[in-house]
Amino acid sequence: MFTEIINNVKRKAPLVHNITNYVTVNDCANILLACGGSPIMADDVLEVEEITSICNSLVINIGTLNTRTIESMIKAGKKANELNHPVILDPVGAGASKLRTDTTSKLFKEIKFSVIRGNISEIKTVYEGSGSTKGVDADIADAVTDENLNETIEFAKALSEKTGAIIAITGAIDIVANSKTAYVIRNGHPMMSKTTGTGCMLTSVIGAFCAANEKNLLNATAASICAMGICGELAFEKTTKCNSGTSSFKMHLIDFMSKMDAQTLKAGAKIESK
Repeated sequence: MFTEIINNVKRKAPLVHNITNYVTVNDCANILLACGGSPIMADDVLEVEEITSICNSLVINIGTLNTRTIESMIKAGKKANELNHPVILDPVGAGASKLRTDTTSKLFKEIKFSVIRGNISEIKTVYEGSGSTKGVDADIADAVTDENLNETIEFAKALSEKTGAIIAITGAIDIVANSKTAYVIRNGHPMMSKTTGTGCMLTSVIGAFCAANEKNLLNATAASICAMGICGELAFEKTTKCNSGTSSFKMHLIDFMSKMDAQTLKAGAKIESK
């Protein structure tokens, strides 16, 4: 099912507007270029609507949230909704502070999101309106395991029903769901969690895949998560072979995304429907 999705990304080269985390903004731009998309990073309130108008999707990432950009996020989100562009939310650290949690709730009141991607603790905060995280990492008590997998799938479907968005819960086991269908994905490598920005990068890739496949957001989101996970696996192999470390791992991750094609994606995807 992924051949058309990834080919559309390469063919359409979607322009993705990112209001994102300044810790990882350069990595997000590079991974977008690598996957076949094109990035714009603009967060000033005086231009976000205009920039959104010329793009194909919008990614909102609250990783380095500040009061200056909240209005920018809302203005851009409303403009993207008006244009029927996919809007992807990464609620980084929701639950870690009142500002992040309250802002996440405010964004939901103002913007209709197409996809929400986060770790399990962040997604639980989105659902409940409060929560706890270990900084911007998932609380270990929330971890998705084979033992609680079915319960987490039902939770993701319920949140999709509530929000109207595709829910992507990422971690050691990834879940992508709408209100009726869920995918369980087991691609990736633990070293991805040792490198700052892999989650932010993934959200931007989702922005490109969804922009190029607006009529198939569920499969586009699943395909992007499989692709990123496969790149993590290949990057680890290359890093180990070169006897190098985490900085090289991130470089190899982007390299493999730039070489990702339908054949590699189909052969490497570890995905099942639930």
